[in-house]
Amino acid sequence: MRGKKAPKREIKLDPKFKNQQIAKFTNYLMRRGKKSTAQKIVYDCFNTISEKTKQDALEIFERAVRNVSPSLEVRGRRVGGANYQIPFPVRQERKFALASRWIIEAANKRKGKKMADKLAQELMDAAQGIGDAFKKKEDVHKMADANRAFAHFARY
Repeated sequence: MRGKKAPKREIKLDPKFKNQQIAKFTNYLMRRGKKSTAQKIVYDCFNTISEKTKQDALEIFERAVRNVSPSLEVRGRRVGGANYQIPFPVRQERKFALASRWIIEAANKRKGKKMADKLAQELMDAAQGIGDAFKKKEDVHKMADANRAFAHFARY
């Protein structure tokens, strides 16, 4: 590794919920620097979740992220002229980043509604352990399990 490690920037808390995870999720959702639009989508999504489930939307969001977060992933590594998919444990920051990315991608794939409604439905599905984002996590875990034989190539 050359040079210095890039400094970690401090992310401002979410204005409504005072929660850093929601602020990060909003940043992941944001397109072309339009943060106010992304915030509106997230807040509308949380209102929809509260109305439909009669529960705290923040609690459902956290449960959804926890359900979709992977504990293992595979990384390619070249050993002796062959490429192996080696299972590695996932760091905490990356867990949240992957979970957020998968939830947003799954919501984007849904058709025919506003983004806030699609995101609300995906978050509710993920909290229950169903939906495309949860399926993506299951696929990643299956891949890691299938390649467990190559775990001895990993250098932590």
